[in-house]
Amino acid sequence: MPTYIVLPIIALLAIALAKVEQVSAFGLSALPLAIVFGMFYGHFSLRVEDERDQLFSTFCKQKLLRFGIILFGFGLSFQQILAVGWQAVVIDLVMISTIFTVGTVVGIKVLKLHRDVAILTAAGSAICGAAAILATESVLKPKQQHITIAIATVVLFGTLAMFIYPFIYQWVDMTDQSFGIYIGSTAHEVAQAVAAGQSINGETMQTAVVVKLIRVMMLAPFILMLSAALNRIDADSETKREKSVIAIPWFVFGFMATAMINSIVILPELLKTVLSFASQFSLAMAMAALGAQTQWATIKEAGPKPLMLALLLFIILIIGGFFLSSWLA
Repeated sequence: MPTYIVLPIIALLAIALAKVEQVSAFGLSALPLAIVFGMFYGHFSLRVEDERDQLFSTFCKQKLLRFGIILFGFGLSFQQILAVGWQAVVIDLVMISTIFTVGTVVGIKVLKLHRDVAILTAAGSAICGAAAILATESVLKPKQQHITIAIATVVLFGTLAMFIYPFIYQWVDMTDQSFGIYIGSTAHEVAQAVAAGQSINGETMQTAVVVKLIRVMMLAPFILMLSAALNRIDADSETKREKSVIAIPWFVFGFMATAMINSIVILPELLKTVLSFASQFSLAMAMAALGAQTQWATIKEAGPKPLMLALLLFIILIIGGFFLSSWLA
């Protein structure tokens, strides 16, 4: 079966399964499911890709990916920041900067991981899981295997964290809103923030989702700063290119524009539903294409070090995020 038929089927299946209550209870969104299904297809399919298949896969991983992230902005608004107060913004900023800094430094300097694996894992843990990893990919231009490894580790510990939040809630003295801020500022995926908050109560879930979405909004300035920083590093390195070119991820401006439009214009609910589905479908197609071209053996060859890095960041999120939320929220 041609790739241009298989990948849409995988994307639709992942989106449908993510809406099943038993699946969503585990905090599994359409994106991680799509990459897993894509990997199964790529591993067991006997079809040899022709030029048309390869072109379509490239289109999904590049054009559709950026289009999906731009549309993702329609699910955010600046009014959401005002709803939870300045403390949530400060906590998000501290967690993002801490997790990304520790992740890149430890990953590269201590664990001796490939730079791209360390940066992708740190970005996914710090901001919004698979979506952040895909957005960061546009700046790094890493190998497919590096992206898959980062997504696999982030999804693993993000899912584990989701089951830990209700247990922590039973033993701490925090208000429902404060605990929602804690979940939102430390959960890896939006779906995981929803599932964890829902397991406690409605107020906690609402606060957790808003704080998580604020972290998602910070993806745009993060990508721009990362692009500028990497360009400077490349320009100063010994392997200096003939002429340093600033890699500007233009889709980030589209992401910011759609979030701004959603903040100042009241869009019809039907239109927002259509835009949300289009965003999810585009990103799921990109993940399916990525998974289909990734081999299991490559992930196995990566060894335990990526897991060790993701585990360290998971511990900092859970413990550091708790104390920071208890202090500020």
